[in-house]
Amino acid sequence: MGGSADRMRRALIWTWTGTVVVFMYLPALCLLLASSTASRYFIFPINKWGFDWWQKTFASLEIHQLFKTSITIALCVMVIAVTLALFGALAFARYDWKGRSIYQKLVLLPIFFPQSVLGLALLLWFNSIGLTMSWQTAVFAHLVWIVPVCTLVISIQVYSFDPALEEAAFDLGATRFQVFREVTLPVLFPGIFSGALFAFLLSWGNFPLSLYTTGADTTIPEYLYAKMVAGYTPGVPVLGTVSTFGAAALLLCGYFFILVIRRRRAMSDGGEA
Repeated sequence: MGGSADRMRRALIWTWTGTVVVFMYLPALCLLLASSTASRYFIFPINKWGFDWWQKTFASLEIHQLFKTSITIALCVMVIAVTLALFGALAFARYDWKGRSIYQKLVLLPIFFPQSVLGLALLLWFNSIGLTMSWQTAVFAHLVWIVPVCTLVISIQVYSFDPALEEAAFDLGATRFQVFREVTLPVLFPGIFSGALFAFLLSWGNFPLSLYTTGADTTIPEYLYAKMVAGYTPGVPVLGTVSTFGAAALLLCGYFFILVIRRRRAMSDGGEA
């Protein structure tokens, strides 16, 4: 009976998981179909298949500049957000200090702001201090919203961190920097890596904040919106397909990378035992 119940449970879990994945990525499959037609507009069933629009899209210098701008913003946001969020998460979940409860509430507050309102507020502030809108101001705007998300993600890992590991290292004569580098960072690495993925993908796909703060620079989400409003081409579903399946591939690679790290760590601990 127990084995039959376990098989039934696993079958239900896989069925539910498959249903959720199909529900989430069925629109992306429609994007893929729309980008694979030789005609300008998507008509189903497709009369003539072709990948001419893929070639035209990636041969465009404008698209190259869009990718460059989006990747630059996302990478800058990822590096800065993870750095700030790591220390913010330690203050959030690791150490007990006066004002911690207020800090825990304030640091997460930007997550609950509507991004369009937050973007407008940042635009007004940038204008009031005389800043010209560009991809640099977009980086700052993204950080305001993404750093709290990364802090929350890394804090989950910090909560499971055993302080006795640091205390043991101190007892063995390690300096504070050595403890942070050799003990704290390796233990928190899965959370840091997850936070980095979140930061990159949230920045890459962000539209409201970018719309208000990029100025003359343009990101891929802004370009897609502009083309949907006027001047639609099948290059829109091409970029949508690349963004959607690229994000999914990045998440899967990150998931398997974390699995490999944990497996190696478990084998190393087993060998030492």
